[in-house]
Amino acid sequence: MRRSRKVKILATLGPASSEQSSIRRLLQVGADAFRINMSHTDHSLMRTLVERIRNVEAELDRPIGILADLQGPKLRVGKFAEGSVQLGIGQKFTLDDNPEPGDATRVHLPHPEILKSVEPGHRLLIDDGRLHLRAEKADGKSITCTVVAGTKISDRKGVSLPDTELPMGALTEKDRKDLDAVLATGVDWIALSFIQRPEDLAEVRKVARGRAALMAKIEKPQAVKRLPEIIELSDALMVARGDLGVEMPLETVPGIQKQITRACRRAGKPVVVATQMLESMISAPVPTRAEVSDVATAVFEGADAVMLSAESAAGQYPFEAVATMDSIARQVELDPTYGGIINAQRSEPEATGADAISLAARQIAETLNLSAIVTYTSSGTTGLRAARERPSVPIIALSPVVETARRLSLVWGTHCVVTPDANDLDDMVNRACRIAYQEQFAKAGDRIIITAGVPLRTPGATNMLRIAYISADGMGGI
Repeated sequence: MRRSRKVKILATLGPASSEQSSIRRLLQVGADAFRINMSHTDHSLMRTLVERIRNVEAELDRPIGILADLQGPKLRVGKFAEGSVQLGIGQKFTLDDNPEPGDATRVHLPHPEILKSVEPGHRLLIDDGRLHLRAEKADGKSITCTVVAGTKISDRKGVSLPDTELPMGALTEKDRKDLDAVLATGVDWIALSFIQRPEDLAEVRKVARGRAALMAKIEKPQAVKRLPEIIELSDALMVARGDLGVEMPLETVPGIQKQITRACRRAGKPVVVATQMLESMISAPVPTRAEVSDVATAVFEGADAVMLSAESAAGQYPFEAVATMDSIARQVELDPTYGGIINAQRSEPEATGADAISLAARQIAETLNLSAIVTYTSSGTTGLRAARERPSVPIIALSPVVETARRLSLVWGTHCVVTPDANDLDDMVNRACRIAYQEQFAKAGDRIIITAGVPLRTPGATNMLRIAYISADGMGGI
């Protein structure tokens, strides 16, 4: 299961890929971790999927990360007497607290927090932006709007509010129940949808209590404005381009994607690029040329992972979609311009001993043309530091903690192996050499560089570098 690429592939499970045999095949064709979308998964199915992933993990002896994606607040209009109505550009249309069925002049908006927060001039985007309203008057009980673009609205369509910060957290009652359920199964990552402010992350972290890492989905302009604070409080970010493209002008999304990716790389936090990456492969066996370029752009930017949604969850070609993404990523990383682009975006290390060690490990590995960087990591911090450097050689992350190895399965360039802690320095060197040899990253006569913390078993104390030779029997010599 050794990968010949650095970027990871996160595949969403669904009706087209929920069987254990399908999960195994997705891994074999290129998936590194799996997403369970709690918008479409009840607790029973979620537990079944986690069990099947863990069964495949045991079969293949490879740590597999699981991301549970919480639905977040879904804001929708009420129903219409006729199911839908036609509107005209420039006409007035009202959203109010009256639960009666709507007509061509008004509709119920069952969200008092919106009615109280929207101000004149704010935009209201209905049905993924197909209907654009501009608020003219708001009194806490109703919002009188002008139709700016679009002419149709129908039952239960979603509402987006790019100009309005709502006085509500990102966790709904459904999310709280889902969060308790997924944490009980031991998932590795929790993705939080529609966050607006850093405080939304703090709320979830109190519940999670370290049992899972926290991924913030950036899909609202309010979150983009407070990106540095959100990065600081999260363990990873996801560029959720679907809703981001609804709430912000479409032409700004590529730039925002680059900003988020580079900010995460500077901070040493994993970043996932998601939504519509190979959308046409839901119903076609090959992608469009534009989609190939889209995936390639994320890989060139140094994103930690690229994600498939409906392509692998409900599409007609889930395995082909993963294999295609794998093929694109491998080819991009072989491109002669790839190394230069990655290097140009590399950040200066933090002024800490551990960051200096990680920088030195990369420089030595590349200067001496070593076969791999081997990191001993208990909490995962050392593995993240090594990946932040974006070295040209593979990173082998050795951890005695299976949960750490699973979380690192989403991190750029890391090949994770669960192994007991070394007994002493000699055992550490021999173990690193043996695993690099067994995992086919190095052969007899090659050299590797090892980073670890001394004394051993001291989390976060990376302070040692060691160059070792792989001997004929796969063991190590200094």
